[in-house]
Amino acid sequence: MADAPNFQTEMRQLLRERIIDTARGIVVAEGWGAVNMSRLAKDVGVSRPVMYKEFANKHDLAEVVIRQEVDTFLVGIAAALAAAPDDVVGGLRQAIDYTLRTGADNTLLKAVLAGRTAPDTALLPVLMTEPEPVLGRAIEAVTAMIRAQYALSALSETELSSLTETLVRLALSHLFQPTGPIDRAVDQIVAVIAPALTAGS
Repeated sequence: MADAPNFQTEMRQLLRERIIDTARGIVVAEGWGAVNMSRLAKDVGVSRPVMYKEFANKHDLAEVVIRQEVDTFLVGIAAALAAAPDDVVGGLRQAIDYTLRTGADNTLLKAVLAGRTAPDTALLPVLMTEPEPVLGRAIEAVTAMIRAQYALSALSETELSSLTETLVRLALSHLFQPTGPIDRAVDQIVAVIAPALTAGS
């Protein structure tokens, strides 16, 4: 009996993952407008009440789907920084390059940005304007990564967080609205942040 709670927790986590994966697949194939809770319940093979126990509404589901994508990006960013352990500008250059190139090939992001109807574009505010799950989560995580990897003791937490926010906002802007080659975008972002990073190293 002692194992029952753990088993139930594992089953619930598997269910959540299946719901998220199913929702992601629908978005990629048909757009966010094609996602609805009734369809998800049917595709996953659960009742609507069970579905609503996991996600209260479509907006909550959207946040979780996007948070999962963000976490994938953050793992890659951490690896890029770790590949340049003694070069903060070089490490961030690699991290920015990774973010923009991976984003350009991300099927979920492509599907959301290519949306042409109001239901499809309803996911854009969650990506681009709401503090969570993208902007705030990325700023907090990347700030911690930079501090852990490079110290930058001359920069206070407030200064580093502000600098990271500028970095993340610039990267997201180029990711969501590219206007030229990725190499040029990387150079532009590095030109903005490098002086402050060098001063703080």
